[in-house]
Amino acid sequence: MSLSARNRLAGTVTGVETDGLMAEVTVELGDGQEVTAVITSGSVERLGIEEGKEVNAVVKATEVMVEAEPGE
Repeated sequence: MSLSARNRLAGTVTGVETDGLMAEVTVELGDGQEVTAVITSGSVERLGIEEGKEVNAVVKATEVMVEAEPGE
């Protein structure tokens, strides 16, 4: 599948919590950091998402902000 999004974070699903129509999916990235996505329960089923599955977390946003303390 091809997407226009360039921000892909490869990782492993470490948790899936389903509550009704929605599910929270936690993905551990290669450097030990985690990213969490909220998607539909139907998408979890359709994509076969379960703990241990290798996935890409795809970030598509209209805006990204950077924060830093001034002076350093």
